[in-house]
Amino acid sequence: MQPLIHLRRITPMVTALMLLTGCAATIDQSGLEQRTGQAIGRSVGQFTIGDRTEETGGRINYTVKTRDGAHYRCYLYGATGFQKAMSFGQIPHSDAICTAMVGTQVRGGQQAPAATGQSGSNAGGSCNALLRAAGRC
Repeated sequence: MQPLIHLRRITPMVTALMLLTGCAATIDQSGLEQRTGQAIGRSVGQFTIGDRTEETGGRINYTVKTRDGAHYRCYLYGATGFQKAMSFGQIPHSDAICTAMVGTQVRGGQQAPAATGQSGSNAGGSCNALLRAAGRC
């Protein structure tokens, strides 16, 4: 009967430890940089990531500053340890979602391009009122 008593004491602690460690995102810095570079249209090494915070559920919020002075607010969802364990490692991390901060300037006095990849000239070929208001045509 002695081993059963120890098992009853240890089981809640092990369960709590598994739940606590399962809440943090499991994406590494390299994966974060690769997804961010894809989202903002820059190569890894042309920007720095700062102010990284993690929320429960695997959401990672962070800021990005490029070498030419553009600033972005980004987030992505990283699979947590618990999610990976429950899905046998089959849950992927999300893509990074980045928004250019209004008013940030890059070299040459032009505003930073939007995270959608559209350039300062009309990227789609036709100009509408929304694109004109955004200064994209």
